[in-house]
Amino acid sequence: MQRENKGEWWCFGCSLALISTYLKKAFDNKDDQIPWGTLRYLIGEAMYGGRVSDSFDRRILTTYLEEYLGDFLFDKVHPFMFFASTGESIVYRLPETGHRDHYIHYIGELPIVQSPQVFGLHPNADISYYSSSTKTLWKDLVSMQPSAAGGSDGTRQEDIVDRIAADLLTKIPLPFDLPALRKQIGIPSPMQVVLLQEVERWNRLVDTMGNSLFHLQRALGGEIGMSTDLDDLSTALFNGELPSMWRKMTAQTQKMLPAWMAWFQRRYQQYKKWIEVGEPVVMWMSGLHIPETFIAALVQSTCRAKGWPLDQSSIYTQVTPYMHPDEIKDKPQDGCYVTGLYLEGASWNPDTLMLRTQDPKILVVELPILHIIPIEGNKLKLTNTFRTPVYVTQARRNAMGVGLIFEADLSTTIHPSHWVLQGVALCLNIDH
Repeated sequence: MQRENKGEWWCFGCSLALISTYLKKAFDNKDDQIPWGTLRYLIGEAMYGGRVSDSFDRRILTTYLEEYLGDFLFDKVHPFMFFASTGESIVYRLPETGHRDHYIHYIGELPIVQSPQVFGLHPNADISYYSSSTKTLWKDLVSMQPSAAGGSDGTRQEDIVDRIAADLLTKIPLPFDLPALRKQIGIPSPMQVVLLQEVERWNRLVDTMGNSLFHLQRALGGEIGMSTDLDDLSTALFNGELPSMWRKMTAQTQKMLPAWMAWFQRRYQQYKKWIEVGEPVVMWMSGLHIPETFIAALVQSTCRAKGWPLDQSSIYTQVTPYMHPDEIKDKPQDGCYVTGLYLEGASWNPDTLMLRTQDPKILVVELPILHIIPIEGNKLKLTNTFRTPVYVTQARRNAMGVGLIFEADLSTTIHPSHWVLQGVALCLNIDH
């Protein structure tokens, strides 16, 4: 770790030296204009760009540079303010030219705790941060409790876990008959391939859940030894968490066990209806194990039907005025309807069908039903829209890019940089 930090500081020092050398050269040549474009490139690409692998993180970085680096910083007619707090006399701006002590005094007058609005975020960002920190702290406290602890009424932990396991076993359905389904389908279409893959993964999850709970009950009864996996399962059930052996078999989620079980049962109902009735008119995308394959199958089906080249096709989206799937009776002529998307960083105006600023203390809102439409890439021309990433969970995605599904187009009349700095995104699985 120490070696890695040294390497980072060495790279950072080289980047600073590069910029310093460039600026000194410009000063020596008595350039009248500040080379803002070059500075943005050096900072965004040379200093930080090489260490930002996520394309949407890079978009945030470049937006900050475009919003806060330019000749407008020194405009005398319209002084630039980074942020001006309402009801207070605090203004974030460039201080007037003066002695070094003048700058130090100005910095000292700024608040120690900064408002999220200073960085372009909504005040709700504070609530989101503290909520996340509290959940992490609470989870750590729960994990530190003695393993021999029981209920408040003196019930042993083993008895509590046994009751939970018995209750969960009653809620686990039988696996679907996959061979019969394959025989019924015959030669599958792209969407039917998605169904077969989803059912196969579902059956593995159901088998894992049933077998692990059965063996846990036997271990609690003393019939077999308590393995490490079964002990972890017992602890997770007692703490109300999703067991790690189940988490490996299901889609990404941050839900606790009770919320996850409700999600699990709803997934079963969608698969069952899909098998018995056919593809849903409105697909609950949150219930798919790998939603990316559903999007790919949608594009592939449209390309086959219209003779488009697959590698030159894309998608765009339109938000409908409908909130509930029952309001839609028929499938669209092109594309599909999907539900189960939640909007973070902004709210939705159902009257104008556009993004709007978040309401105080409302961190997440459900998006109306979304219409996903495949289109040839060279015909895609959108205006007054914000390209919004759609992630599986509120954790968004990791450094390897895992977690991003597709990009949705949300209507707006506000400049996209506003929503970029607000951290607007869509998620399929929220943590409750």
